[in-house]
Amino acid sequence: MVIKVGATGLCRSDWHGWMGHDPDICLPHIPGHELAGTIEAVGKDTLNWAVGDRVTLPFVCGCGSCRQCISGNHQVCDHQFQPGFTAWGSYAEYVAIDYADTNLVALPAEINFVTAASLGCRFVTAFRAIVDQGNVSAGQWVAVHGCGGVGLSAIMIATALGANVIAIDICDEKLATAKSIGALLTLNASQATDLVAEIKTLSQGGVHVSVDALGSHITCRNSILNLRKRGRHIQVGLMAGTDAQAAIPMDRVISDELEIYGSHGMQAHRYPELLNMIKSGKLAPELLIGRTISLSQSVIELPKMDEFTGVGVTVIDRFK
Repeated sequence: MVIKVGATGLCRSDWHGWMGHDPDICLPHIPGHELAGTIEAVGKDTLNWAVGDRVTLPFVCGCGSCRQCISGNHQVCDHQFQPGFTAWGSYAEYVAIDYADTNLVALPAEINFVTAASLGCRFVTAFRAIVDQGNVSAGQWVAVHGCGGVGLSAIMIATALGANVIAIDICDEKLATAKSIGALLTLNASQATDLVAEIKTLSQGGVHVSVDALGSHITCRNSILNLRKRGRHIQVGLMAGTDAQAAIPMDRVISDELEIYGSHGMQAHRYPELLNMIKSGKLAPELLIGRTISLSQSVIELPKMDEFTGVGVTVIDRFK
């Protein structure tokens, strides 16, 4: 399957790949995994799609036949295909996709390519983290550590479910954005004397669900420690370098019966619920788009992804 790329997100996961944090990437290589576009050519084994169909897809694609896929967990497929990682990605005018029948998602006419690309790995990973892994419900307290693309997505989704969200970051501009999309309370971690204690006070004893949307030993630890008894920590931010083997306060995990979950993408078959929430207006991912850039600008912007500058998601929508 070949897709003509209409838009593709600029993501920190691409930065991790560029930095060499993924040993499976072989040079030369093309990054890009958050894409939407139009089918340009169909392979002989593809049965359910036709040239001209508007589509998007998860950044982790399942093979459709391994034990994980058969159980419905394509996001942890034993033979997964990841554009931009296991194969050349979408920082290009065209991209080849494997396992198309298992992974492609029909894009409703109401959702344009830029918005669909912004769902990418950040919004859908946040959706799975909040809805499926966190099992968040109305009235619960939710803490989100890190207000980048995935953190803001988690805040929007948790708010849409009726949760009371506390947003945590070190940038006041990002916290203001978090507040504008539904965060009940915000905390600047750089100004907190005891961040965990403050969160526990605000949430009346600790949050029910906490998300580390950044990926550092500090945010991971704070996210676990700010939970109330029997709370859930969801690790979404990638842990790389010296943070890859972060110490976990296992004594607290045991004594408070805490639950620790990872969240790694979302299956194609779970997209309909997300897309319906977007079409109904319950979710507005377009509000999280910070700016659009050209493909040529990506070579300047990608190396800056570790600086955490700017607010919102950056999407490539011009390829000439």
